[in-house]
This record gives sequence, structure tokens and C-alpha cells, in this order.
Amino acid sequence: MNHLSFYWLPENGDLLIKGIESEFSSLIENSIKRHKISLPPIPDVVLKIQQLCTQDTTTISDVADCLFEDPGLAAIVVRVANSVIFNRRNITCTDLMTAVSRLGILRVRDIVTAQAIEQLKHSVNLTHSCNKILSQSAANSRELAATMVFVTQGFKETGLATYNNLETDKALLTGLLADIGLFCIVNEYHNYLEQGNYLAEDIAFQIFDRQCSNASKLVLDTWGFDQDFLEVASNQTISSSDVAVSYLDVARIANHILMFRRQDENIDDHTVEFDVTGADILYKLSNLSDIEFNTQIDELIRASGL
Repeated sequence: MNHLSFYWLPENGDLLIKGIESEFSSLIENSIKRHKISLPPIPDVVLKIQQLCTQDTTTISDVADCLFEDPGLAAIVVRVANSVIFNRRNITCTDLMTAVSRLGILRVRDIVTAQAIEQLKHSVNLTHSCNKILSQSAANSRELAATMVFVTQGFKETGLATYNNLETDKALLTGLLADIGLFCIVNEYHNYLEQGNYLAEDIAFQIFDRQCSNASKLVLDTWGFDQDFLEVASNQTISSSDVAVSYLDVARIANHILMFRRQDENIDDHTVEFDVTGADILYKLSNLSDIEFNTQIDELIRASGL
């Protein structure tokens, strides 16, 4: 039996982490399993729209009236409705009713939720390290979302009916919301420290990585998001489907491209399945120069209106 002091040896690092993290990790796991984890403190208007989206009787007028309560979000919805990604007919709209009608009730919910979380990641007042993690998360989410759009565009450009289930706007939003649960976990960690407990940041960060997908899936499920969002957030197939390429497949291809471009040492352990078209997309995006790739990401995010 190992003496406790042996846990401090490098080769027993995993045992040390598992021992120290147990209390906080159990706290997070139990919160997720019991659906007691604190949801992100997003604006009331966003919560109202999420609630409206669960009701079959909700109309476009109901959602538009709700948005009128928050002029900032209303302006964002109109701007997004006129963006390159969401305005497929290239017809400019200037009023909120038309914008909501064009986007659809569920897509408006997706947009205002993504916008609220994006702002939250940059405006919270936690510890410096926690704020930094959330800020980096926002950057990573934008990068993943944009790359998912590039991958989706690659499939759509083939013109094959096989890929008709994919839409660039949904690819963007599933990417932006993929790690929404991170805020919940970081906030739990901040509260844990405020209560007089201690957990080293480097160990806490590893817990964040392991629990983020579970927390994200719980949050999105609680808010009524569909299976595509849940699969991308959890990186798991929830139920079988007959589509050739799912949004989860798109997310995995996009993540593989990003790992390759970052020269991530874990890429050898990252497996992803794709067809011939997917292989061609991966090859093209992997071989863009850093300047060209980053420029395209910046341009796409600006063009999205988000």
C-alpha cells in the first residue's frame, strides 16, 4: 500500500489529483445529476423567450413583444437577421417582427442565449483567473463556431442532397453554446473558495475540463435546446439518426482542424470519422496559412452580427 507521501511523486500525480479534487468534483457531479447546478444569470428577457419556446401556442408576435423589453437584444436580433449567415434571401429588414419571422422563434432563442452568454463571459466579476478562463472560453467558442461554419459550407457547396440537414446558422450557434456549462462550474468554484475552502487552480481547471460537457448538456437540456445542441455540447451521440453527417460530426471535424493548427500534442488520441467530402474539407482548412485562417474567422464572426 502506498504511503500518503508517495502521492507527491510525479508518477503518482493522477492519484494526488483524484484525492484532492474529490470533494469539489463530487459537489459538481451531484449538482449536475440532481439538476441543482446554478444556471448562468442571463437577462430576464432571454429567460422569458426560452420559456415561450416551450409553449406550442407561442407566436412570432409574442417573441417580438418580449424583445421590445430589451432594446439592446432587439437591435442584435435585427442585425443578425440581416447578416450574411442568417439572411439567405439577401433582403434587408428593418423591423423586429420581420426579423423574428425571418429567423423563426427557436432561432431567436438560440441567438439571444448565445449573445447573453458571450456578454456574460466578458463581464463577470470573479477572481482574475476565473475571469481569464471565461474570456478564453469565449474566444475558443467563437473559433470553434466559425470553423464549424466553414466545415458546413464545405459540405453544402457539394450540392448533394445528402447534406441538406446541415445549416450554417445552426452550426454557428451550436459551436457558440457548446461550453455553456463552463460558467456554471467556474461560478461553483468561486463560491467554493468564498466559503473558505481551498482547491489549487491547476487541479480545479482539470475538473472544469472533465465536467464541462456534462454541465453544458444539462443547461441546454433545461432550456429546451434540441438534440443537435446537446450532442455537440456533450460530444456524445444521444440517439441514432439517418443523416450522413450530423452537427456532432461537424464539430469533431472542426475541433480536429483546430487541434492540428495549434499543433496540439493530444491530436494523436483524437479520432474523427468523415467521408470523402469531409476529408477534402479537413485537408483544405488545415492547409490555410495562419493569417488567412484567422482572417476568415474574424470576418465570419463580424458578418454573423453576433
